[in-house]
Amino acid sequence: MRDNGVVIDPADSLDLPSSWTFAAPGPDDVPDLHALLERHVRAARGTGSAPLDTVRSDIEGAGSATRHHVLVRDDAGAVRGWATVHDRAAGRSLVSLVVDPELPDAAADPLAATLLAWIEATAAVVGVERGVALVQLDSGAFAEDARQQRWLAAAGLEHVRSWWQMSRPVDPAEQLPEPGPGVVIRTVGRDAETGLPVQSDLEAIHDVLETSFTDHFNYHEETFDEFVSRLREDPGHRWDHWWIGELVEPGRPPEPAGALVGAVSPGDGGGPDSSYVEYLGVLRNARGRGVATSLLHAVFADAARRGRPAVGIEVDEDSSTGAAGLYLSMGFVTSYVTQSWHRDLPVPA
Repeated sequence: MRDNGVVIDPADSLDLPSSWTFAAPGPDDVPDLHALLERHVRAARGTGSAPLDTVRSDIEGAGSATRHHVLVRDDAGAVRGWATVHDRAAGRSLVSLVVDPELPDAAADPLAATLLAWIEATAAVVGVERGVALVQLDSGAFAEDARQQRWLAAAGLEHVRSWWQMSRPVDPAEQLPEPGPGVVIRTVGRDAETGLPVQSDLEAIHDVLETSFTDHFNYHEETFDEFVSRLREDPGHRWDHWWIGELVEPGRPPEPAGALVGAVSPGDGGGPDSSYVEYLGVLRNARGRGVATSLLHAVFADAARRGRPAVGIEVDEDSSTGAAGLYLSMGFVTSYVTQSWHRDLPVPA
């Protein structure tokens, strides 16, 4: 069978019951996949939940165009596994493996190996279509999930980075303080007739982030169209959560120097929504002028205005930019830790 142009050919036998079935998921499978993901998150973290809208978007919404999926059902029809390959950028595929935590190792281990074999084969096809020689398999695991880490290591992936998943409470009375001298913080402009964001502002944000992240861990160039399309696929996307930090000098036009892309983050277990910082970047020649701090204060004040209880962000544990220190100084605390696991996969000619 084929899914979004990628051949699905799971291994015929890796000690799995012959009655178990593999299929490309559709809209009717979303509730079962969401329940599987919720079990996985709770087992790995001890708490937490998974947004239903994100699962739906990945399977049938705007996000499905660049993702390839396979699910596995047991002989009773219960979903026991789910794998995804997301064509994120040239030379990089985000890959996801979810195996039912209720399965004992005797059944879970061969299922994980089968799904990881499918991931490798599918990512190779994506690489052929992209015309690249190598595809980076980029997967993840919770820091406490030893079983997931064992499966990834067995498939040749290596733990390369850890990430602090941080959160900061919002004071309902928070206001945006005056930025430092020569710094202006604003949301993206909107067309008066259509209400759509001004193209030049979106391009400025893309340019700032691409430039500021060039020397960051695992940077992969992303075109403007890829960048905007991918972020719009997120169910939490909102144009009024995108900010620009500009440097202003007398007699000169404003110069974009920093950018923050935010989103809506669903609350755990049906709790209230929070705000989330997807990206925060400042050009090297503008660092030290309070641009990043001012952009974060803009998010805090916006969240307070909307009645949201918190702002979340992901932080590179080993960042050389000092970002972790900035976030700690602004009241962020680590809720849990995740890991990045990578493998460079040669693509057949």
